[in-house]
Amino acid sequence: MTDIEIARNTKLKKIVDIAQKLGIQEDDIEQYGKYKAKISDEVFKKVERNENGKLILVTAISPTPLGEGKTTISISIADGLRKIGKNAVLALREPSLGPVFGIKGGATGGGKVQVAPMEDINLHFTGDIHAITAANNLLSAIIDNHIYFGNNLKFEKIVWKRCMDLNDRQLREIETGLSGESKIVPRMDKFDISVASEIMAIVCLSEDIEDLKERLGNILIGYNRDGEPLYCKDLKAQGAMAVLLKDAIKPNLVQTLEHTPAIIHGGPFANIAHGCNSIRATKLALKLGDYVVSEAGFGADLGAEKFLDIKCRKTGLKPDAVVLVATMKAIKYHGGIEKEKIFEENIEGLEKGIDNLYRHIDNLKNKFGLNVIVAINHYIQDSENEIEFLKEKLKEKGVSLSLVEGWAKGGDGAKDIATKLVKLVEEIENLNYMYELEDDIKTKIEKVSTKIYGAEGVEYSEKALAEIKKIEELGYGEMPICIAKTQYSFSDDPKNLECKDTYKITVRDVEVKAGAGFIVVLAGKIMTMPGLPKVPAAENIDIDKNGNIVGIF
Repeated sequence: MTDIEIARNTKLKKIVDIAQKLGIQEDDIEQYGKYKAKISDEVFKKVERNENGKLILVTAISPTPLGEGKTTISISIADGLRKIGKNAVLALREPSLGPVFGIKGGATGGGKVQVAPMEDINLHFTGDIHAITAANNLLSAIIDNHIYFGNNLKFEKIVWKRCMDLNDRQLREIETGLSGESKIVPRMDKFDISVASEIMAIVCLSEDIEDLKERLGNILIGYNRDGEPLYCKDLKAQGAMAVLLKDAIKPNLVQTLEHTPAIIHGGPFANIAHGCNSIRATKLALKLGDYVVSEAGFGADLGAEKFLDIKCRKTGLKPDAVVLVATMKAIKYHGGIEKEKIFEENIEGLEKGIDNLYRHIDNLKNKFGLNVIVAINHYIQDSENEIEFLKEKLKEKGVSLSLVEGWAKGGDGAKDIATKLVKLVEEIENLNYMYELEDDIKTKIEKVSTKIYGAEGVEYSEKALAEIKKIEELGYGEMPICIAKTQYSFSDDPKNLECKDTYKITVRDVEVKAGAGFIVVLAGKIMTMPGLPKVPAAENIDIDKNGNIVGIF
């Protein structure tokens, strides 16, 4: 059966019953049908004195284009912990429509380990990303309307972009205002995908509605004719934007196929944004569960670094253990094996590509100072020889390994890693950040590039240097950085899979996200509006005469 068929043939519990597992009463949730709900602000007040549970972060080695199954492993672990009698809660990101209709076709796990209702979660869910898109574009409309009616603020340069939650490379750079109407001012504009919008980051990093409004007001939208910064609050737009986001800021409650509670909220990409679910969802989950399983997007050089250097720094949280997801296919892929052959047994390919796994382990264990276990997301094509080879190699490194078979066996296929994690989270660790906030912007970039990416240095475009100077002059130099680069390589070149030779990180642009509270650094050729592949997943997605969706997996 396909993933969607497995999900459809599983009887879900009503969301009221899932809430009660967490001690949440029916009056404290806002139901979106039978199986989805928003968690009200009242719950935060009721649990604020509860002790925090243990936080387990799931990350991965550098992926192949189809990903290595972090969500699948996250769900497996949470279900596995429940199987061994532990009170576990999931805290995950919401899928974007971009990859659903682009290359992935869905992002809710797979096989017997899925969050459900998977069609709803993969599509419009509870409307959070649509609300973020609307708030983003409301600000754009207000900016251009202000200019149309006389431009009292004397806008000279606009840095705010429009957004939409689909992959559309045609919108990366456009010209707007071409209707020819009197007083309308044509200008160049750009689109980001919604999950890279600063509004998404603000929703994910806000503590409450007041914090949200303050952050919205602090969004830098452009500069006037004297080169002075202009903010969202100068247009008095933050209140209306907050109204659009009043429900989006509330975490969503769903369940796994084995009825483990799952709080799914926020969905920034990790290659072009900060890659973590909302701090509200994570903090709430920690008050409701003894073990919380969360994930950070793409490889550990991206999502995990940002989880630690941005999210943990802001919240004061730290993971009690890190699960590093690996697959045989990804190790071989980064050993230079053609993607058409990565499912074939190839010990030599594993030997060539295992350095990618080693480097991620070293970063997490020895540089960040965290407790690490490697989870092999088991595929039926994996041979016993390959599994034994990897076990021996990791044993030499003193790193624990667990073969996770959640896709085929559900929570039963993750009992081993669940048991190991219960012991691992009790071991002492110290989270080390990769830079100090007091470091200047270039120093921060260079520390992450050399320590985490293994680069020998950083090269900057003239534009990037000018933007860094401007950002520091505006007083934002002590913000954390969020480097946007390819997910397929430690370098900023997606084709440099093995990273054998020396390389530098090339910074082409830098943008301050004053509302979100971090600085985005654009490296290599990374785009904040992705494009569709030659054969998009959308071609296989359909709805039959009975109203059943097909093609999402």
